[in-house]
Amino acid sequence: MNLIIEFRPAARFEFDEAADWYFAEDPVLRVRFIDAVDQTIAAIVRSPASYPIVSGTRIRRAVVRDFPYLIFFWFDSYQVVVISVFHTSRNPIIWRGRTD
Repeated sequence: MNLIIEFRPAARFEFDEAADWYFAEDPVLRVRFIDAVDQTIAAIVRSPASYPIVSGTRIRRAVVRDFPYLIFFWFDSYQVVVISVFHTSRNPIIWRGRTD
């Protein structure tokens, strides 16, 4: 399956902000975080339907390994749309407004 990956602007901002934070803590952590997100995205593209649907939405959720982040996304026959790279300590109402 060759799906296009689209990061919505808010998701890209969250990802960049997290990567910058990890860089400030330790540049190696930034690399590890980016790799973990990349691996998660690659797994999503391989099998997007295998991730659980968030109740009451068409949004699915994937856990980023070794980091307290979730990737929220939806997909169709040609694309995966990432709506949030979400730190688990944040209020989930923040991403729920992006379900379009």
